[in-house]
Amino acid sequence: MIYSRKLQKFFAGFSLSILLIADLVIIQKAPPAFAETVNSSIGSGVTFSCNDSEATIKAKNGSRVVNGATSFYIGYQQFSNNKNPITIRFNNGIKTWCHTDYETTNDDGTGYGLYWDGGNVLYGVYSSTGSQSGNDFRRFASGRWLSSYGSGGGPKVAVIARINPDNGDVSYATFLSAKKADNGQTNSLVVNNLSWDGTNLTVQAKSWWTPRRTDTNSMICSGSSPYQYTAIFTGDLTRVNSASANTCS
Repeated sequence: MIYSRKLQKFFAGFSLSILLIADLVIIQKAPPAFAETVNSSIGSGVTFSCNDSEATIKAKNGSRVVNGATSFYIGYQQFSNNKNPITIRFNNGIKTWCHTDYETTNDDGTGYGLYWDGGNVLYGVYSSTGSQSGNDFRRFASGRWLSSYGSGGGPKVAVIARINPDNGDVSYATFLSAKKADNGQTNSLVVNNLSWDGTNLTVQAKSWWTPRRTDTNSMICSGSSPYQYTAIFTGDLTRVNSASANTCS
């Protein structure tokens, strides 16, 4: 009888050990939760509002950067006669901030690119088709590499803005455009890619006739545009350290 009780205790303890080991194996084999990271995104402008949910905005497949539970989206709001850029941040699907006040003139402004290092470095890329009266990116671009759209109007150029990721305020910005060699008027430029090395921002773009040198003057180019253009900016957007384009000098 004593032997039987001891045997029962042995098998009970043995069974419990097997269950604990099985649970441990299952826990060890379970894959870790996937944390998505997207540092750079350039795409076509999509329309949304500050009242849209993250799921609604994400489904539009516009430009988006993400690190863990935090995501930023960029695009435009459509008004009766023009577009205004919009930028928004979500944490765990909850809106943290939303800005539609970067450019509120009659210019057709659209956000179409983002770079975020996952920390304090956030850049947005916006388009501009000319200077209009009212609040636009010029108020952020004073003292930067290009402080305005320039002369003329119509061709679409880029605006690169350094944004505070905590509240969405623009710290500073620069225009990035081409310059016609014959009359000095502004010509089209579209950003294709952004990258960051911890100090400098590298911008790759398509530039129409003609790309700008580091001193903002026109390059001398052969062949037809658009030209593949690379400009390496200091992080504060005050200077271009190097600028190059295929078949241009």
